[in-house]
Amino acid sequence: MDDLKKRTVTFILITMNLELGIKSDPIEYRYSYGWLFRLMERHGIRYMQLGSFFELYQLPDSWFFDLKSLAAEHGVSIKSVFTAHRELGGFFSGEPRFEAVARKNYERLIEVAALVGADYAGSNPGAIYRDAPGTKAAVVECYLSHMVELSRKACALGLKALTIEPMSCLAEPPSTPAEIRHMMETLAGKHRADPGHTVPTYLCGDVSHGVADADGHVVHGAKELFEYGLPWMCEFHFKNTDAIFGSTFGFGPAELQKGIIDAGSIVSTARRRAAEWPVDQVVGYLEIGGPKLGRDYSDNQLERQLTESVEYLKRCLA
Repeated sequence: MDDLKKRTVTFILITMNLELGIKSDPIEYRYSYGWLFRLMERHGIRYMQLGSFFELYQLPDSWFFDLKSLAAEHGVSIKSVFTAHRELGGFFSGEPRFEAVARKNYERLIEVAALVGADYAGSNPGAIYRDAPGTKAAVVECYLSHMVELSRKACALGLKALTIEPMSCLAEPPSTPAEIRHMMETLAGKHRADPGHTVPTYLCGDVSHGVADADGHVVHGAKELFEYGLPWMCEFHFKNTDAIFGSTFGFGPAELQKGIIDAGSIVSTARRRAAEWPVDQVVGYLEIGGPKLGRDYSDNQLERQLTESVEYLKRCLA
């Protein structure tokens, strides 16, 4: 019987389901959510990651209930909420007033995730000031202590986990394997010590994030970091980048010519290592900024950009 149970659990993990979603960032101040949901419905995309925007932290609960209902009308679930502007970086400032604002707004982000029925809420941790590199260890510990407390709020509101995004420079930890391991093992230990009142903290990975040094030499490749973080990852961002991670973009024909990200290889790796994911449903969200914002000749290109990238990624996932 024990052997049968073991085989059953292994089977469940290996059948990890990988799906495509879209992060909402590029419609900000450009198109309505209804427009995005209609596009997603046409392309059979069921999951959206709600990217933060400036009004999000002050809007009343009713607006988020309405957004959830509108999404459902088009067969879309808002499965995740994640920052778009590095706006929760106050934990890294060393300034108590910035820290307090980051805490208040992160709590609201968690509340928003609960209101729209999302499983996850998260952000990148923050950035140390380039002129104060000696503060790094202290501000990381400050951030981790807040994450433990925020995990309790997430648990109380029914979320499944909080998320952290590894970044692409040493000023924005975690960006190296050692930093990823330190943060994730620290928070995992805190969750194990109080599993009834906290949620896990997972990674929201990014297939385009690697680290290049001050001379532009690659120290950690994007695929290396994606594969390293995979055992702690519950979701990730699909986007393309150049050889030193200097710009990001999508997967249209012209972008595929200049980009280095092999989305098909990412999908193959994710499926080959299915048993290592901490969750059995994983969504990779297309995350692009879109064309230049606020120009009559560029805003109308967004539908084409999203469509080209979505159709390419769907072929990779087929």
